Amino acid sequence: MPLEIFVPPHIGFDLSAIRLYLQEKREIRKGEDFRLLKRSIDARGRDIKIRLLLEPGIPPLDLAELRLPERQVHAAPEVHIIGAGPAGLFAALACLENGLKPVILERGKDVRARRRDLVTITREGKVNPESNYCFGEGGAGTYSDGKLYTRSGKRGDINEVLQILVAFGADADILVDAHPHIGTNKLPALIAAMRDYIINCGGEVHFDTRVAAWERSSDALTALRLGDGRRMPVKAVVLATGHSARDIYESLHAAGILIEAKPIAMGVRIEHPQTIIDQLQYRQADRGAFLPPASYSVVQQADGRGVYSFCMCPGGVIAPCATADGEIVTNGWSPSKRNNPFANSGFVVETRLEDVPAAFGTDAFRMLRWQQAIEQQAFLAGGGAQTAPAQRVVDFAMNRHSVDLPDCSYRPHIRSVELNQVLPGFFYNRMREALLMLSKKMPAYYTNEAVLVAPETRTSSPVRIPRDRETHQHSQLTNLYPVGEGAGFAGGIVSAAMDGLAAVRKLSLWQRSR
Repeated sequence: MPLEIFVPPHIGFDLSAIRLYLQEKREIRKGEDFRLLKRSIDARGRDIKIRLLLEPGIPPLDLAELRLPERQVHAAPEVHIIGAGPAGLFAALACLENGLKPVILERGKDVRARRRDLVTITREGKVNPESNYCFGEGGAGTYSDGKLYTRSGKRGDINEVLQILVAFGADADILVDAHPHIGTNKLPALIAAMRDYIINCGGEVHFDTRVAAWERSSDALTALRLGDGRRMPVKAVVLATGHSARDIYESLHAAGILIEAKPIAMGVRIEHPQTIIDQLQYRQADRGAFLPPASYSVVQQADGRGVYSFCMCPGGVIAPCATADGEIVTNGWSPSKRNNPFANSGFVVETRLEDVPAAFGTDAFRMLRWQQAIEQQAFLAGGGAQTAPAQRVVDFAMNRHSVDLPDCSYRPHIRSVELNQVLPGFFYNRMREALLMLSKKMPAYYTNEAVLVAPETRTSSPVRIPRDRETHQHSQLTNLYPVGEGAGFAGGIVSAAMDGLAAVRKLSLWQRSR
């Protein structure tokens, strides 16, 4: 029967110390095993405790049990998967599981080759539109953090996804931590191991391969047209292109394939010194050697819309995530140790379709156009070369110019700009109101040591590709399966992975019924 205990931080993150504690408390006998099930931080009291849920008498999980079996699908029916992010890679794993051959088409480069393009955008401000923080093997999550926390338990088995990640090299701590996280420094090797497994089982992975157009009959896709002019006949297609592939939406629309506008949230990145967040959350001047860098979550209502933190990165870095020249996009990531001196988070405002200004139209692209206009205005305000407009937090709330800016992790550059020149009033006014409310609830959070870096616009896809709730098939085409963030049905690594698994399991049933 599971046992819940609360222990000091120096015990809670050390299995040997936990064992000694259990023996001293006579919860287990000397030499007896236990299995750690869950671990979280309880910072509500004066003394911070680590909450552990464990099962005495049960041996620890044998990681060898998680290894995926070798399968051979060289001659099996093919499923073309467009995109090698989490939805696409886990869709490929589901193909292997169901005796299908995955053929992955990825417009970007392999996970290691991507690094050179990330260095170029950071140091020189030059964007490779096919290889960047959003496009390439592993998808957007590979170089923007690897956070695995999700509330999307109804989509599938969260633990199944975490176990698969551990099988390919993730630390087993992700199976027990309340907010699991891999780290940008560790994800590339994991992604490469997953790709090697897919290929060794008979699947295919094609890089630098962009889908440019679609051929279809009345109710099915018949072929893909690639960017180099090749025609590729298809029987079943999983579309897993992520939230930033705007040209995919345009090509779908051009082929008469239904898409629709979707609400998203947009705003800025807010960055504090990590010490401020540690003191705010732990109520201690020094968190010590055992507690991890603190995270936070804030939610406010401002003039009828939610304003909230998003993708919070303790000990992290703000990254330049544009996918084309002439735009600024920010995101955040943390290494596995979360040991950078800053904490950053999206600070974004909920939108609805009726909020989109009339100038952006009423069709499926209206939210996308609004998103794009904000990114382009930020580029102009920053002065080019991926320099991002920025303003100190209190200055922003007080409507005054920041005469200087604090040190910031956003390495291309930041430039002092009054952000009401960049952000539409819809966002600016609500964020300002939310910060003023937070100044009373969380005074330490409201400080001019913190900086707002604009804009944070890629929180999710501004377009949804409609599909049947039960079968996952596109509402018009029986052999098209839109999945993940780009289809508008997931948000984050784990939910996208679960969506990819679920879609191919549905697809395999459809394949057998034909």
